[in-house]
Amino acid sequence: MAIAKIIWVDDEIESLQSQKLFLENKGYEVQTFTNGFDAIDYVKENAVDVVLIDESMPGITGLETLAKIKEIKQTLPVVLITKNETENLMDDAIGSQISDYLIKPVNPNQVWLSLKKIIDNKRLVAEKTTTAYQQQFRNLFMALNSNPDYNEWMDIYKKLVYWELEMQKSDSPEMREVLQSQKGEANTEFFKFISKNYASWILPKNNDSPVMSHTLFQSKVLPHVEPGVPLFFILIDNLRFDQWKAIQPKFAENFRIQEEECFYSILPTATQYARNAIFAGMLPIEIEKKFPTQWKNDDEEGGKNLHEEEFFRAQLKRLGKGALKVSYTKVVNNQAGLDLVNNIHNLLSNDLNVIVYNFVDMLSHARTEMEVLKELASDEMSYRSITASWFEHSPLHQALKKIADKKISIVLATDHGSTRVKTPCKVVGDKQTTTNLRYKHGRNLNYEHKEVLAFRDPREAGLPVPTVNSSYIFAREDNFLCYPNNYNYYVNFYKNTFQHGGVSLEEMIVPVIKMESK
Repeated sequence: MAIAKIIWVDDEIESLQSQKLFLENKGYEVQTFTNGFDAIDYVKENAVDVVLIDESMPGITGLETLAKIKEIKQTLPVVLITKNETENLMDDAIGSQISDYLIKPVNPNQVWLSLKKIIDNKRLVAEKTTTAYQQQFRNLFMALNSNPDYNEWMDIYKKLVYWELEMQKSDSPEMREVLQSQKGEANTEFFKFISKNYASWILPKNNDSPVMSHTLFQSKVLPHVEPGVPLFFILIDNLRFDQWKAIQPKFAENFRIQEEECFYSILPTATQYARNAIFAGMLPIEIEKKFPTQWKNDDEEGGKNLHEEEFFRAQLKRLGKGALKVSYTKVVNNQAGLDLVNNIHNLLSNDLNVIVYNFVDMLSHARTEMEVLKELASDEMSYRSITASWFEHSPLHQALKKIADKKISIVLATDHGSTRVKTPCKVVGDKQTTTNLRYKHGRNLNYEHKEVLAFRDPREAGLPVPTVNSSYIFAREDNFLCYPNNYNYYVNFYKNTFQHGGVSLEEMIVPVIKMESK
């Protein structure tokens, strides 16, 4: 490892010779100056890793030196050392973006620790992360192989996401690979688990099933409605749990996160099924029965999510909550987002406000079509990063910041997640077969049985029967379903794109988060 270069600026530098020797024995190269002017000139011409500055020096103070150094090299870490403990000096120093603040007299170990924190931080965190995951690997392996139930699956997935985010700090490609293969193994087991249990969750009056799309509102939203505290139910379309973790810090600036939970998206994990089920509080087969003109199957013309508000108001009525004062806002473009920012204060007089925000879904579809986005969101890490950047600058974030000082509650959720597809599978179908890559329904589907979860009778999965003999198939793990004609073109076009509709941890186990204003 290269020797780190430190400069130390203090008008009484002679009295610090023992400290200088101590640091040199620890492997640092230390250059000393008795005034800020010389230090500034040195920084202009030389590479420096950290600057230590005494605050009270004649001629030019430590803070003034700091300001000049930051003008030359904005990211250079500076540690301010001072006798003065007044609050406004500390505020000034922190405002000037110092890396650390030490009070005189300093002992050598204090300075050493500060340098270690600044210079070695990344390496130490990376090493610690790798070691910690190695220790956890076995526990996760055992959890996967101990026949987990639906609650344990949510825990396993949260842990995998935790380690995926932690691994961003590690510089070990080998360990990242180990984690990816563990995630792959988890998805293999999860597919078996869903294949075995899904139909039983859908049975009417089954008390032992997880919270799913059609029970989300009743279980996770309505219990939080309380008089005098407006509740905002925010549904961000197509938000995976790891993407929630990427935007969580921005929410945490203004809101206190009380519950961070997950629920299961119904199959297909696609907007027209999962989101309609959330707002209707019913499975698709029940929605079709109760609202035959509003429900549209995949192969029918027209928008598939045009009646959410109607479904939502009907659900409230059915649950005896028809008297609640509610609003429903759907944001599908930037103008609608700006309208939300302007109108957000007016929503505070309601008991319950629903905000459906379409962005992440548009991002995943655009990423499939546009080369530039494939480059920007080439993998899960960059996909999270784009989501975080979008949210930080979004009208949704602006709108919520405007009301953060009011007493409000928020339940944030999504309709389904998405998964990056890598493995093509051939499916043969007739003209009526749907085009989605992660699920298909049609009359005469030909497919490899081991590659999909199939429901010959869609009613077993709580789904409508579009035509006689229609069956549904759902892709597993990272598979995507392609027709034989033009096969290679579609395989290359869709490989490594984010898709949804099938069975994977990323698509089915999705966040529902309860927050309140601080």
